[in-house]
Amino acid sequence: MDIAGQLASRRPFFSFEFFPPKDDAGREALFATIASLEALGPAFVSITYGAGGSTRARTVELAKQIAERTGMTVLAHVTAFGQSRAELRGLFDELSRAGIRNVLALRGDPPRAGGAERGEFPYASDLVTYLARSYDFCIGAACYPEVHIEATSPEDDLVHLVEKVEAGAQFLITQLFFDNEKYFSFVERARSAGVRVPILPGIMPITNYDQIARFTKMCGATFPPKLIAELEKQREHPKAIEDLGVAYAAVQAMELLRGGAPGVHFYTLNKSPAARAIGSALLAASAWRPHFK
Repeated sequence: MDIAGQLASRRPFFSFEFFPPKDDAGREALFATIASLEALGPAFVSITYGAGGSTRARTVELAKQIAERTGMTVLAHVTAFGQSRAELRGLFDELSRAGIRNVLALRGDPPRAGGAERGEFPYASDLVTYLARSYDFCIGAACYPEVHIEATSPEDDLVHLVEKVEAGAQFLITQLFFDNEKYFSFVERARSAGVRVPILPGIMPITNYDQIARFTKMCGATFPPKLIAELEKQREHPKAIEDLGVAYAAVQAMELLRGGAPGVHFYTLNKSPAARAIGSALLAASAWRPHFK
């Protein structure tokens, strides 16, 4: 099923992101995680794609296995960095043959080892253009409430976002953020620039202080002062950090839904407890009804 269509008609809208495990044990653990989240009725699950195509085979195989074993809608990430047109054409042909209907088109980052050339699609908008002209996928793209770390300004970042949408992106998923005002302000600016496609907020429940600090440094997300103060106070108490992270994300998700967000996309790190607890709380609270009744 096309994700853009679901975003236009389905409430509440939950989705979960996973990365390809490295071995059979990790794959079975991931399927156990997916099984534990199925009760929440996710609209789709997404599978990431390693830098420079480093997980290409595992991404495609995992996408196919999830679709076959669960029947859930799968969103396959694809990064263009370092990939030739022929390589990407082979990948898209394989996804199409497997019945995968949804693709998240990303520029991607260079491999940590370095050495990779940018490739034939230097920007995400180039990849979106190619997909829209050559295939029948439902195309998603990324966006950045706190501005892409390489953008020269918020205005410059918005120009590139408009280019992706005009090229054929049918929905957007945000980078993780912890301040909902950043999301609502970003959506308002995007709408003013003519972006009309759904903008799905992505959130990551905090379960490990050092880990989340690394992620935010890489993507440019910031912590609200009150949240960072609470995290610092509990830094030596991992269980307290996890409890705080789940509670904060639940409140964050509820506020997003009540404020008009079309749903919530969870960055799970292949673990289910936090996302399951938050999703269950939202369903129990009927968080979307004040806005969508």
